[in-house]
Amino acid sequence: MSRSDVHPFHLFEPWQVWPGSYDNPACGDTFVMVPYCGPKISRTTRIASMGSCFAREIKSELLKEGFAYITEETGHPASKHASAAWERLYNTFSMRQIFEYTFGEFNPEVRWWIAPQSETVQDPYRRIILYESEAEAQKDFKHHVQCSRRALESAEALILTLGLTEIWQDSVDGSVICLPSGPYVNEGGDMCRYEFRVSRYRENLENLERIHALLMKHNPLCHIFLTVSPVHLWATFRDDCDVVTASCNSKSTLRAVADEFTSSHPNVTYFPAFEMASIFRPMRGHNIYVEGRENFHVNRDTVRFIMKHFFEAYSPKER
Repeated sequence: MSRSDVHPFHLFEPWQVWPGSYDNPACGDTFVMVPYCGPKISRTTRIASMGSCFAREIKSELLKEGFAYITEETGHPASKHASAAWERLYNTFSMRQIFEYTFGEFNPEVRWWIAPQSETVQDPYRRIILYESEAEAQKDFKHHVQCSRRALESAEALILTLGLTEIWQDSVDGSVICLPSGPYVNEGGDMCRYEFRVSRYRENLENLERIHALLMKHNPLCHIFLTVSPVHLWATFRDDCDVVTASCNSKSTLRAVADEFTSSHPNVTYFPAFEMASIFRPMRGHNIYVEGRENFHVNRDTVRFIMKHFFEAYSPKER
């Protein structure tokens, strides 16, 4: 037990007290987590994941450790980051749309972008997925939906990694594109109907609640592990604050959303990857970022540190 240095005297569990405060032990090489009492993960547990860039790191570590990670559409480059060809999903709106089109409820007015010069067909809702024709796009997407459904319906554990709150939204039907990028944008495609804005707490929470409702309808035994990505924004579209402040706002908003969402559902567990990387590792004097052009990403040591704690907390018998 840890102790307070105030009156009246209190006893706390070690994970309730800031490391090194008063007479309490300083932080060591282990992040002291709240004891986990939920369902454990074994190497036979079917695990799916989706989300931002950090989701790709989670996938890589799970496969390397020999866990039963779900891999659909293995030949598709967009499946590199997740259990199916969802590509990187930076916001909860894009995640929600994945669940809605997987279960037949997402019908945006603009389904495909046609690049004005090359006539390349682009999927606006997944990150730069391209086709030579609309017929090819329709055929591949039909197959993708089948794979997406198979992954989500068979998963016993689903890891969702929340990234940021900046979105580009269709002003007509409310759908959210992945990013204003790719050949359609580069070749001068009409973007007038899309508006940039910062999404807020309540709507992000509503997106997670919608995801939860759909998952429970189609796979009620699945347990959700929720994280906030420790990968920061590379750039912000905001003109009212700098990129560091914008990134902090995104992470803070999503962390608050994750807290309420987790406390509302017994089958949802929050895993503090963001806190390990952004607070705990720097407390120990470690650099958490990669060197070079993508220095907003976390480095391999930080990824290994985070996943070591994930395995020890949720899969102790496999370590």
